[in-house]
Amino acid sequence: MHHGGSANNPEGSGTAPPGARSSLASTMETAVDSIPQRLEVPLRVEAIVDLADGVRSFVLQHPDGSELPAWTPGAHVDLVFRSDLARPYSLCGDPERRDRWEVAILREPESRGGSVFAHDLLCAGDELSARTPRNHFPLVVADEYALIAGGIGITPLLPMIAEIERRGARWRLLYGGRRRASMAFVERLTDSHGDHITVVPEDEQGRPDLRKWLGAPRTGCAVYCCGPEGLIDAVEDVCTGWPEGTLHVERFRADPEALSGVASTFEVVAAQSGVTVTVREDQSIVEALEDAGIYVPVSCGEGTCETCITQVLDGEPDHRDALLTDEQRSEGGILPCCSRSLSPVLVLDV
Repeated sequence: MHHGGSANNPEGSGTAPPGARSSLASTMETAVDSIPQRLEVPLRVEAIVDLADGVRSFVLQHPDGSELPAWTPGAHVDLVFRSDLARPYSLCGDPERRDRWEVAILREPESRGGSVFAHDLLCAGDELSARTPRNHFPLVVADEYALIAGGIGITPLLPMIAEIERRGARWRLLYGGRRRASMAFVERLTDSHGDHITVVPEDEQGRPDLRKWLGAPRTGCAVYCCGPEGLIDAVEDVCTGWPEGTLHVERFRADPEALSGVASTFEVVAAQSGVTVTVREDQSIVEALEDAGIYVPVSCGEGTCETCITQVLDGEPDHRDALLTDEQRSEGGILPCCSRSLSPVLVLDV
């Protein structure tokens, strides 16, 4: 996570004025319940397997062998490598196995720390922790599934395939990547589900014809896509005109359009402590709160994982994530790692 300065820095901190406190009290009486904090689960690295060029699988178990929290296809966990370094990764193993979790991590050339730590420093036997699973990419019920993966975006789709098979529904997978050697799980998928899989390495076949592969718009088909921004943009374009709710996407990185906008200075009142902080143009809400000694768990730092989701008690948020649903926003959810405020003061339940 980002560090904006010392927790003892007095700038922008202090007690909310009496008027703010009285207004806040009435607001809190009618506010919806606070969003619960996620627990951390201790883990031990049981095995590390090289899956493809630059991709490694990490098998994780509880140090004492006890069961891990349940999860559903599409879920991710935040691996906490250090107190200041946590990153979200999709669970790609079998949800029926409560004795282990599995994640596959691509070593990013432009890593912000997580993938380099995992690839270069993690060894079998090492211990770390993870925040309990969260799923904002759930598998809906449908008659037919069209799954599209780009590179490491295959990971959340693997447990979905197993679940779709259990449901007995029709499905197909289009799996693209730069090179076959860099595409994890290709052999496992083609060996087990060859008739369902279309593998398109770009250096061999170019980019896939998404419109031809998807076919005509139709009801009853759920389209799932996970991969780089260019792929998601292309799939969104092709799915224009399909029935509402057809397309479900998960991004590696935040949508640049969602993060764009004029940055201005505003104040945030931390309701639980009564502290008010000033959020400068060049810092996030999370950074400003941390400067005042108020810690909000962060993982992606870009508004793509929901780790930092917080309740708005008063004020008008400027949502800059590409993740929260309209319902979550209407109920007062905000991702303070990237979002800002349209009102001079924003009151948060932290």
